[in-house]
Amino acid sequence: MSVRAPQATRAPRRPRVPSAPAALLLAAVSALALTACGGGDGGDGASARPTPTPPDTASFSGTPATALSSLEASARERASAAASSASARASEFEASVSAEVTRASEAAQRELDGVNGRGNATADVSLTGKPRSETGGLLAVVVNITNSTDRTASYAVQVDFRDPDGKVAETRFVGAEDLKAGERAQPLAISRKPAEPRLTAEVAKAQRY
Repeated sequence: MSVRAPQATRAPRRPRVPSAPAALLLAAVSALALTACGGGDGGDGASARPTPTPPDTASFSGTPATALSSLEASARERASAAASSASARASEFEASVSAEVTRASEAAQRELDGVNGRGNATADVSLTGKPRSETGGLLAVVVNITNSTDRTASYAVQVDFRDPDGKVAETRFVGAEDLKAGERAQPLAISRKPAEPRLTAEVAKAQRY
């Protein structure tokens, strides 16, 4: 009987260590893989930022905005409407003065034509300003006439409106007829001059007859 010779025992294989160039290549590939996988939400990798989109100028017209022009036009319209409204209020106020008052004014002017000096009744007359808000912007004064005598009398009053230099810019005449003893009348003297320059009203003449 034959005897087989024992087989030689093989030595275990040692793992192969990659060379330096191969190791560097492997590290670079691993880094690229990690970068690709780590770019998601909440990862350590840097997230991509959106690039701003420039405005689409194709939809713009060649004409600049006209907001300023619109504001100026609106302001002009408001100013014109305010002026028209003020003129209408002034006309309404003047129209409210009755024809009887106008007749008395004409009579007062005729009476004062022959009066020298300031007349005999300036002590019975005083002036009170009237708010422009009630006159449509016109300058108007209330002429307070009180019959201080013990008999019935009529009055003629001249009101001068003077400018800041003291010159007479306008004159108005008012009157009150047949006032009983102690009775009072309050006609209006209305200036039609512009609001500027400011005028001052004064009793120039007052005659009792």
